Amino acid sequence: MRTAYGKSFLFLFIFVLLCSFSLSVSRDTLTPNQLLSGDETLVSTHGTFSLGFFSPTSSENNRYIGIWYTTKRIPGQRVIIWVGNRQNPVSGPTAVLMLTSNGSLLVTDGNSKVFWSSPSMVAVGKPVAQLLDAGNFVVRDSHEITDSNSFAWQSFDHPTDTLLPGMKLGWNLTSGLNRNLTAWSSSTDPSPGNYTLALDLRGDPQLILWNGHILQQRTGPWTGLHFIWLSSQSPQTLTYTDALVYRFVNNKEEVYFSTGVVNKSTITRLVVSPQGVAERYIWLDKSRVWDRLWYSPSGPCDGYAACGPYGLCDPNGYPMCSCLQGFEPKSPANWALRYASDGCVRKTKLDCRNGTDGFVTVPQTLLPDTVNATVNRTMSLDECQAACLRNCSCTGFSSADIRGSGSGCIIWSMDLMDIASSSDGGQDFYLRLAAEDIGLISSQSHKSGDAALAVSLSVVLGVISLLVSVACYAWRKLKWTRGNAFVKEDDMELPLFDLVEIEAATNNFSNENKLGEGGFGPVYKGKMREGQEIAVKRLSKTSLQGLDELKTEVVLVAKLQHRNLVRLLGCCLEGDERILIYEFMPNKSLDTFLFDEQKVALLDWRMRYQIILGIARGLLYLHQDSRFRIIHRDLKAGNILLDKDMIPKISDFGLARLFGEDETETKTRRVVGTYGYMPPEYALNGIFSVKSDVFSFGVLVLEIISGRRNKGVYLSAAEEYLLGKAWTLWKEGNILQLIDTSLDASVFMTGILRCMKVGLLCVQEQPEDRPIMSSVVLMLCSDHAFLPEPKQPGFMARVSPTGSPSPVKENSSINDLTLTMSLDR
Repeated sequence: MRTAYGKSFLFLFIFVLLCSFSLSVSRDTLTPNQLLSGDETLVSTHGTFSLGFFSPTSSENNRYIGIWYTTKRIPGQRVIIWVGNRQNPVSGPTAVLMLTSNGSLLVTDGNSKVFWSSPSMVAVGKPVAQLLDAGNFVVRDSHEITDSNSFAWQSFDHPTDTLLPGMKLGWNLTSGLNRNLTAWSSSTDPSPGNYTLALDLRGDPQLILWNGHILQQRTGPWTGLHFIWLSSQSPQTLTYTDALVYRFVNNKEEVYFSTGVVNKSTITRLVVSPQGVAERYIWLDKSRVWDRLWYSPSGPCDGYAACGPYGLCDPNGYPMCSCLQGFEPKSPANWALRYASDGCVRKTKLDCRNGTDGFVTVPQTLLPDTVNATVNRTMSLDECQAACLRNCSCTGFSSADIRGSGSGCIIWSMDLMDIASSSDGGQDFYLRLAAEDIGLISSQSHKSGDAALAVSLSVVLGVISLLVSVACYAWRKLKWTRGNAFVKEDDMELPLFDLVEIEAATNNFSNENKLGEGGFGPVYKGKMREGQEIAVKRLSKTSLQGLDELKTEVVLVAKLQHRNLVRLLGCCLEGDERILIYEFMPNKSLDTFLFDEQKVALLDWRMRYQIILGIARGLLYLHQDSRFRIIHRDLKAGNILLDKDMIPKISDFGLARLFGEDETETKTRRVVGTYGYMPPEYALNGIFSVKSDVFSFGVLVLEIISGRRNKGVYLSAAEEYLLGKAWTLWKEGNILQLIDTSLDASVFMTGILRCMKVGLLCVQEQPEDRPIMSSVVLMLCSDHAFLPEPKQPGFMARVSPTGSPSPVKENSSINDLTLTMSLDR
C-alpha cells in the first residue's frame, strides 16, 4: 500500500515538474511528438513573437490559435497579428495544437474533433513547425534551412487582418494562391468580417478595399514608386518614410505588394479594422505607443467614385466635386444640392474622324479606375498619345511608371471613374477632349456677323432689363415704405404679397385654417387662386418675441436653397402686418409622428434613416455649403417639417445667427432655444457655434431611433434623461434596449447601431469632441467610415434667469416652448 502511494506521488511529482519545465523553457519549434495546449507558447528566437491559444475576451469559451507580439517587445498589450482557426473556435478551455508526421498542423479539442488544419502542399520527410522572428509560422523539413522556397506551409500565405514586413499581399499565378487581408468581425470576434483588402489583377493591378462585394476604395495602379493611396499622407508619415521600403512585383509567376524595413528593429504593421479602415502603425520604443502613420479612408474623396463619371474630387476644394474640363454636370439640379454621384457628361462629342481631338493635363491625380484599362509597359509617352488618338474609344492616357521621365502606357477606353486630386504622390493624367473644349480652333469667319448681332442684341436686352429692374425696385421700395419695414430693402430677395391675397387664401385667417401657434403668433393653411397650398406665419401684434425672429427669416432664409430646408415663398408687410408665406408641408412636423404612439409605427427604419440623413444634409448646407455660415440654434423635432414624400425640411430660422468665414464661435447674453436640445456650453455660458447645432442633431437622432422625447430636465437619475439613458445602455452593452419597439431592428441592425453611435458622438459634452457635419454625413452614408468611441454626453440642467439650476415643468404640447433667458455672468 505504502509503495503504491509512493509510486503515485512520484509520478505526480514528475508530471508537475515536466509541465513546469515545458512552461518555463522557451522554444520556437513544434515536432510531431509534441503538443501545444493551455497557456503554453512558442516564442521566436529573438523574443519578438509568441504563438499559442488565446480568447479575445475574458471568457475562455472560445479558444483560437494565434500569433502576437510578446510582452517583452510590446509591453502591456497583446496585439494579435494572425489567427488560424478564426472561423471555427474550440469551445471550452481544452484546445491542442499538434503537428502530424506528414507535416500538417491540426487544432483539436484534445479528442478526435478537428477544428482547423493546414494541409502540407509539399512532401516533408521530418517535419518541424517553427515560429520565425518575422512573425511567420512555418512547416519545413527539419534538415532544410529556413528558406521560404522550402516551406511546406507558412502562415504568411494565409494572412488574417494584418500585413507585416516580408509578407506578400497578392497572387501566386502558378498555384493560384491569393493572399488578402480580411478584417475581424469585431474587436472581440476574429471571424472574417465584411472588409477585405485585396489585389485586383484586372487591367492595371491595384489594391481594392471591398465591403462584401461593394468596392469601397482603391489605391490606383502602382506608379513605379508606390500606390498613391498608400503614399505619405501626413507629417508624421514623412518622418518614417526612410524607414519603410515598398515593393511591387508583377511578372508571369507573381503579382504582389509588400513592405520592408530598413532597420530590422523597426516594428510596423498594416491592419484592416472591423470598421473598414486600413491603418499603418509603427511602434515607438521610447514612448511605448503605436503611432498611426496614416489611415484610409480619411476623407470624403476616399470613397469610390464620390463625384461620379468624369467628376474630379478635391478634398480641399469648395465644392468638393467639380467636372473635368470639357464636361458639365449630368444633373445640374442635383449638383447644386451637392449630390454629385450622377457625374458629368461631355460638352462636345469627340471627333475621331477628322483628327481634331486633343488632350489637356489633369495634374497630380489619383488615376481613374484601371479595371478595364489597357497597359503596355514598353511604350513611350508620345507613343501612348498616338495610340490613344488612333483608338476612337480612348478617353485618356497616362504613364505606367513615373520614375525618371516616365515610361509605359495606360489607355482608358471607357467612362473615367473615381478621379481625385492627390498632392501626395499623384501623377499626371491626359484627358482627351474635342478641339473646341480646349481652345484649339478659333471662331470661323462666317460666325463673326452672328457674334456682332449677338452683341447688339445683348446691349438692347441689357437696357430693357435695366429699365425693368429700376421699375421693380421703385415699386418694391414704395411697397416696403408702405409696410413700415423693419429691414433694409437691399436685404430683400422675396416677392411681396398683397394682404388681400393672403386674407383670401386663408379665408380671412379663419380658425378652421389654423395649423398651430408659437411664440411669434399663429400659422394658417392657405390656398392661392392658382391652387398652390401655402403656410402663412402671422406675427401676433401682442408678441414681443417674434419681430426680430421674423426679420432674421426674411433676411436669411430667402437666400437659402436646399431640398432639406423649408422654402420661403414671400412676405406681406402692409400696415402693421408682418407675414411670411412658406411652402405647405402636408405631413406637418416630425414630432407629430415621433411622439405619437399610433403614428410612430408608420415610420419604418428606411424612412427614419432618410429623415436623419436629410436633416444632416440640410445642416451641412447651412454650416458649409450655403453662401453664409448659419447656426440654426433651435433644431428640434417640432422644427423639422415633412413634405408629401416624408422628405424632411428644416424650418423656423427666427433664432438663426449668421457667422463670418473666420468665425468659429461666439457668446451671447441672450440664450434662446428649446429645452432638451441645447448643449451645456450654450445653456450655461451662452457660447454657441456650429457644434451647438451638431449637439441638437445628435439629440434628434436618438429621439428618431428611440421614439422618445429627450426631457430637458436633469432629474435625480441620469437614466430618466434620454441622453443619460442612452449613455448608460451604451456602456453596459445594452444599447439595443433603446431602439423603438415598433422597428424591425433585426433586419437593419448594422445601420441602426451606426446611427446610434453617430448620435452619441454628436452629443458629447465637449464641443471639440463632436464631429462637424461633413464628417457626420460621411459617417451616415458610408459603412467604411471610421467611427471613434463616443465620450460622455453633455448632461445639462435647466438654468433659471438667475443662473442657478431650477426645475421647470416639462411642456407636454406637440410644439416645444422656446426658451429665452439672459445671462448676467
